[in-house]
Amino acid sequence: MKRTHHCNELRPAHIGQTVTIIGWVHSRRDLGGVIFVDVRDREGRTQTVYDPNLLPKDLFDRVSALRSESVVQITGTVRQRPAGTINTKIATGEVEVLAQQVEVLNQAAVLPFPVDDPEVAAKVNEELRLQYRYLDLRRPEMIRNLRLRSKVAMATRNYMDEQGFLDVETPTLFKSTPEGAREFLVPCRTSPGQFYALPQSPQQFKQILMVGGVERYYQLARCYRDEDLRADRQPEFTQVDIEMSFIDREDIYNLIEGLLKRIWKTALNVDLPTPFLRMPFVDALNRYGIDKPDTRFGLELADFTEEFRHSGFKVFSGTVASGGVIKAINAKGLACATQGQIEAMTETAKSFGAKGLAYIKVEKGEWKSPIVKFFGAPEKEALTKKLGIEEGDLVLFAADQWLNACEILGKIRLYCAEVLKTQGKLTISPTQFNFLWVVDFPLLSFDKEMNRWYSSHHPFTSPVEADIPLLLTEPKKVRGQHYDIVVNGVELGGGSIRIHQPEVQKVLFEQVLQIPADMVQARFGYMLEAFRYGAPPHGGIALGFDRLVAILCGTTSIRDVIAFPKTAKGTDLMTQSPAAVDAKQLRDLHIELKLPKKD
Repeated sequence: MKRTHHCNELRPAHIGQTVTIIGWVHSRRDLGGVIFVDVRDREGRTQTVYDPNLLPKDLFDRVSALRSESVVQITGTVRQRPAGTINTKIATGEVEVLAQQVEVLNQAAVLPFPVDDPEVAAKVNEELRLQYRYLDLRRPEMIRNLRLRSKVAMATRNYMDEQGFLDVETPTLFKSTPEGAREFLVPCRTSPGQFYALPQSPQQFKQILMVGGVERYYQLARCYRDEDLRADRQPEFTQVDIEMSFIDREDIYNLIEGLLKRIWKTALNVDLPTPFLRMPFVDALNRYGIDKPDTRFGLELADFTEEFRHSGFKVFSGTVASGGVIKAINAKGLACATQGQIEAMTETAKSFGAKGLAYIKVEKGEWKSPIVKFFGAPEKEALTKKLGIEEGDLVLFAADQWLNACEILGKIRLYCAEVLKTQGKLTISPTQFNFLWVVDFPLLSFDKEMNRWYSSHHPFTSPVEADIPLLLTEPKKVRGQHYDIVVNGVELGGGSIRIHQPEVQKVLFEQVLQIPADMVQARFGYMLEAFRYGAPPHGGIALGFDRLVAILCGTTSIRDVIAFPKTAKGTDLMTQSPAAVDAKQLRDLHIELKLPKKD
């Protein structure tokens, strides 16, 4: 049964040779009695020809009855395609195989959706594609994605090995430490009433590996989170997990820049310029309104707090008096925005608690807005100078507390960019990759409802050393040694330098985060105990592998780069899971179900 060549291999140099290829029937065409069948395998496709004058009738009839996606083995002679029939869209398009023997290895049933036409297949309902994932995976686009994923994984492993890292597996069955996203729990049959948890990340294990002297660890780790899903989230996902000892933040930056440079060169033959831009968290919010800024286009935020401190427009001056800020952006060329688009932006502002959205349209030399009449000449001059206001522009404002004002305009900025792209007024090359590090995040955030501080990243993140004395007196000012790597507005990953001193970790847990000592001991006791025995300074990072591959493949959904993904509801339509289990399994686990009542 062995084939002599795969379906993307035959070229004019093979003309005259007898070959055997095996694959799936990609398409079948009957042209005046002669049948043409394109055969496809993982590598590509080849045209085969069936002449009724050269083949036994039973064999020709068998070919005539072939359905798409049937599995066939074909032996024949390679010949030049006739003049005018060369197919430049496929690599084997100069030749064809004149079939002499055909064996149908498996006749396919009628397909639920076409596989041979990429435009038609791309429009197929995604749920149907996931239900018949084995058919969906045969599409050249999906094979390309999986091939690229494999190449990127190999490039990652080769690079990390060259840098002296050890690939170490960590447990999948862990203990529950519910301080982050909701966990998947696994009942333990041998310990009734007790549970494992599937790890959200190997965070604690990789820090223990540093205490154990491994020094340089990585793995392509499987992680699990029981959370609501969207296009870039899955309940089970893969991350490139990394931890290093005796390093500072610069060591992490250099390592990851080298890794991404290797990956982009391997996957896309693109040379990334390094080092990447470093942008403090405060600057990212002030300029782009988000901590993962897309810097491929402008539309930057500008601050007008001082200019409107004593403004006749009381909404602005009142906001400043209460400690808020005034921010604005100029959506250049968007004065033509429709009422529906203005309403969409207004709803974005309201979703952050704003009462509305102030804006100015510049049309026919006039600033059109009910708020302009309250502005003095100095305020108009400041707006024109800072924002470069011209005919056809749309100026949008946010008046609120600093973080809210930034985030409102950050969301509106991205919306405006999409509108401008559809209008052809903003062009972004699909091959442009703007990388940057966002650094100096606040170590802590304040929960008004709970009236306490919580970790912005995670509770093992080390404060900037100079800010440690502020932990108990001014926690708001403490910066964390946390860093995110961002490309084109997408967070690829994040990490931090860790706390390795037990006394600092104890202060953070008990006095700043106000986690009771018994709870700290129950969740992290083994880790704090390990730190008493000579924990080295260490830090690490985790990159979202699925998201990274999706960017390289040019798709917005990580489901397109995962072989067997779940739907937005967390279900596998192909295997029909999750599914009920029988009563005996539950009895063995000492579990009794209490299901919610159906409406």
